[in-house]
Amino acid sequence: MPQMFRSLFAVAVLAAISSNAAALSRRDQASVDALNQRMQAAEARYRDAMVMIGNADPEGQKQSDAALEDMEDVIAQCMKQRGCSVPTMLTAYKRLLKLNADAEADVPEGEDEGDDHASPLAADVPEAARAAHLLADDHRFDKMVQFNPAVQAGIRRWLTDMRGPLISSYENYQYMRHLMWPQYERAGLPEALLFGIMAKESNGKVHSTSRAGAAGPMQFMYATGRRFGLGDDGTGFDTRYDPRSAAEASAEYLNERMGQLNRSIELALAAYNGGEGRALRVYQGSGGRNFWEADVYNQFPSETQDYVPMVIAAAWLFLHPREYGLSFPRVDAKPAPLRLAQPSSIYQLTICLGNRGERDGYMRALRNLNPRYKAESWLPAGTTLNATTRIVGLYNRWCTTGARAELARTLVLSDPTTAIVRMGPVTTVDMGAEAASQEDEATDTTAREQAKPAKPSKPKRPRDYRVQRGETLTAIAQKFQCDTGDLAKVNKIKGPRFAIRPGQKLKLDGCGE
Repeated sequence: MPQMFRSLFAVAVLAAISSNAAALSRRDQASVDALNQRMQAAEARYRDAMVMIGNADPEGQKQSDAALEDMEDVIAQCMKQRGCSVPTMLTAYKRLLKLNADAEADVPEGEDEGDDHASPLAADVPEAARAAHLLADDHRFDKMVQFNPAVQAGIRRWLTDMRGPLISSYENYQYMRHLMWPQYERAGLPEALLFGIMAKESNGKVHSTSRAGAAGPMQFMYATGRRFGLGDDGTGFDTRYDPRSAAEASAEYLNERMGQLNRSIELALAAYNGGEGRALRVYQGSGGRNFWEADVYNQFPSETQDYVPMVIAAAWLFLHPREYGLSFPRVDAKPAPLRLAQPSSIYQLTICLGNRGERDGYMRALRNLNPRYKAESWLPAGTTLNATTRIVGLYNRWCTTGARAELARTLVLSDPTTAIVRMGPVTTVDMGAEAASQEDEATDTTAREQAKPAKPSKPKRPRDYRVQRGETLTAIAQKFQCDTGDLAKVNKIKGPRFAIRPGQKLKLDGCGE
């Protein structure tokens, strides 16, 4: 319910500003009194639900959700009821925020047992501090696009075959929201538009790359990305994969297109997908008609004809989930730095963190927040990763010491090639002649052993190594007890991908003896 509460709070703020204090009729006063009583009852139900949740009663979450929905209905009616004081109603939210803050303060550091039942209010109401401004930005989108059968078909697809990708897109976006949304907000573009494009382009996976070469969460082609400041940042990292940079470039690109195309979101989206040159030619050639007119629509490829309503449909659902019975999951995505206490990789962290509070675990969140690192890259102790407060708590509890930490390390260091037992060729022995030759063989063996020079106590590791098919630089570094970064530096291999090829000769300077 994040969008619902932010929008609700926004409308409430606006209503409070415009309220008047005219005298009330007896009927209006009775209606106001009834609304106040309903709000008090809903608040009491919510407090009781919090106690149930604290006692691990599974009904607690249902009761708290129902209470919050009652409060939403009361405030919606209050805004329509003459003489009803919206600020008074909002006081209940402040009390519930205090209730949540006190409950969170009682949980010891590193423990998160209660987080699975965290109220959406705790996450959503503080964000509503900018509520009136957000309302103007967000729901202006409803008036900027056409809601027609093509969009309805897109909504149907997102809610049926593509419901899973839509939910995943929302979860992924929540982790990156603090990086991406401010870029659209500064550009005066609706957040829903950002979500719709990202959901359709990449499902919120920052390392997504198309067959055509589009890359990153917003899927920029290389040349287009270069025009808007994306590309190699001098370290070998392509900033098309960076969510903050990609969102900033996307907002700039869309505003540039909308400036050419009469502020039409549909045509700007058609340009985003089908090419800006084509969109401008079609727009100018049609005399400025809109995307949905046949002589405009039919000049775009079928991919673009599908793309535009699907983006709008995802954006529409982002703003109106409850209307369609859609429940977006609550995501605890408060940003926090994670400093590694020992060498690790994102793969290793994913294993030891587990998946408490997150159905699919935390690998996607860690990868999205740290796009410069490959999942298997070996990161030295002291490396600081972008994470969340929940991830940091789980790391401190499970990933520094203990059985799970050791198990995670064992699993990521396992080499499947060592499972294969290699034996010499099988030979057929003449059993009759074997006994007769044993004495001669023993004599020959003694002579050979005496003639052999003494073997060194410990063979030397090779100083060079030929890359085998399927090997990564990280796997080789682990095999020879090297640091991946040091091994890359010695061999002049650029990160973060550390690309190597079969047969390539690597120097093992600095590796373990």
